[in-house]
Amino acid sequence: MHPPHAHHAPGAPLPPASARDEAWLEAFAEHLLHERGRSPRTVRAYLADLRHLAAHVTDDGADAFAEVDLEDLRRWLARMRDQGLSRATVARRVAAARTFLGWLHRSGLRPDDPTLRLRAPAPDSRLPQVLQAEQAQRLLQATEERVHEARRADNLHGAALAARDVALFELLYATGARVAEVAALDVDDLDLDRRTARLTGKGDRQRTVPFGAPAAAAVERWLRVARPVLATEHSGVALLLGARGGRADVRVLRGAVDRALERLGDTAARGPHALRHTAATHLLDGGADLRSVQELLGHSSLQTTQRYTHVSVDRLRDGYRQAHPRA
Repeated sequence: MHPPHAHHAPGAPLPPASARDEAWLEAFAEHLLHERGRSPRTVRAYLADLRHLAAHVTDDGADAFAEVDLEDLRRWLARMRDQGLSRATVARRVAAARTFLGWLHRSGLRPDDPTLRLRAPAPDSRLPQVLQAEQAQRLLQATEERVHEARRADNLHGAALAARDVALFELLYATGARVAEVAALDVDDLDLDRRTARLTGKGDRQRTVPFGAPAAAAVERWLRVARPVLATEHSGVALLLGARGGRADVRVLRGAVDRALERLGDTAARGPHALRHTAATHLLDGGADLRSVQELLGHSSLQTTQRYTHVSVDRLRDGYRQAHPRA
């Protein structure tokens, strides 16, 4: 067991890792990218979590990953809890450590894997607020009204952005897609005749998902009337555009969803993931089978999709208590 080390202040720059640790991290990144098929974004997140571990285990310049043991990991866990980090963040960091230290052991770079006896908190399984069907309808109608208001004011630029938001909201709710997946769509990723979208999800896995007539109409109007108002020579083939004509930034789209949900006034739901969860829940409420919803959402594990059945059962239970005379 190593002696306790000085705490690393949250938000402070991380001290540099040793040369050997950096070489191991670089090799691990190549393993994740080319053998495990992880996205560059996921790999960056893994490396950030592992550098956080190194900073809390050893002094500057020491070989953290060769020396870290079970007691170090337990102190790391306790320190993150003391800092008030969420269970999801702690569980994600521990998962990164497990993957990395297990890989070091299998690669013969460490004699053991200290994470095998480490207990970590399960990630928070609570889902964001889910909209009722009537609330989802009002969200879309209110955004549609913004298009008409801007047109009446001869604000073509504002009308185009509002029309983009209508297309965004319709696609998010119709497909259950992640906002980053919709932001990454190119024009030719959509087939409006067949009403399908080709999405690229985590690990660069592609899937084709259907959407309904309202989403198709919103996208068709966006492409025909509104997108040309914003498009510039730098727009390329991006489906959704920002105010200056480039591909719409994920943060901008997330903000548009947040503001629209806040304007509803009768829901605590926030963010694009609320529409993803709403789509999944409404599909299951309507009788869709779990495997189909798993395919639509792009979940690699059915267990992840099964979380939504709890939401549906809770809604069923609430309805039963309200309606049944002997509930």
